[in-house]
Amino acid sequence: MVRKPMWQLWHKLLIWFDHDINATFMNYGYQSLNGDEFLSLKKFDEKNRYCIQLYDHVVNRTDLQDKDIVEVGSGRGGGASYISRYYKPKSYTGLDISGSVINFCNRYYKVKGLSFVKGIAEKQPFQDNCFDVVLNIESARCYNSLNTFFGEVYRILRPKGFFLFADMLKKGEVEEMRNKLIECGFEIKHDKDITKNIVASLDKDTKRRESLINEKIPGLLKNLFAHFAALKGTDRYEGFANGKYKYWSYVLQRA
Repeated sequence: MVRKPMWQLWHKLLIWFDHDINATFMNYGYQSLNGDEFLSLKKFDEKNRYCIQLYDHVVNRTDLQDKDIVEVGSGRGGGASYISRYYKPKSYTGLDISGSVINFCNRYYKVKGLSFVKGIAEKQPFQDNCFDVVLNIESARCYNSLNTFFGEVYRILRPKGFFLFADMLKKGEVEEMRNKLIECGFEIKHDKDITKNIVASLDKDTKRRESLINEKIPGLLKNLFAHFAALKGTDRYEGFANGKYKYWSYVLQRA
């Protein structure tokens, strides 16, 4: 149960240190290695290109226009803002455990159809069958029970709704995750190991991340934030580079 209080504390620290709102994304990013079409972004979004590219990779196989979407573990809301502005869903709800980050997002983002609510992934404050798409990126590994979370996703999805899911796994957990998703009632429409894309993104984005940490974070906490951001040279980065950790993305449909 210690994970939830730690994540709430983490969000409070980010809000406290990042007064001028430079860090609205918290994922590892994605870099194309296979000739994917270059993602066209507005000038305002270019500074977050690699983090945005991860969101786009996860969602771009699914029609989101005029759909009701919920992102579980929406963090500082950068991905929610990007998808709402570029993909034009009917509604987009960001759900997060941290009350401080929910308050921050509702103050900071002013996008039609976008809102943020506080809640727990394993006990979501939504009615049955109320969303067309559930999105979850780099958040599920911190939950106490994946089975309970997947059951909640199934419950709130409309029939034939989509669950778009991406996260890091230990090398030996990949098949277990696949089986768990199927057992919880999801059909796997697409899945992909994107570990190399994650490492390529971290290589290209390390200078920006390192600069933000050096500028915003006090000395005693710099190493902790560097590990969290997977800067080159940290154990987290090396874990991706040497294959200890894998990163998979999934397009799943409620069966």
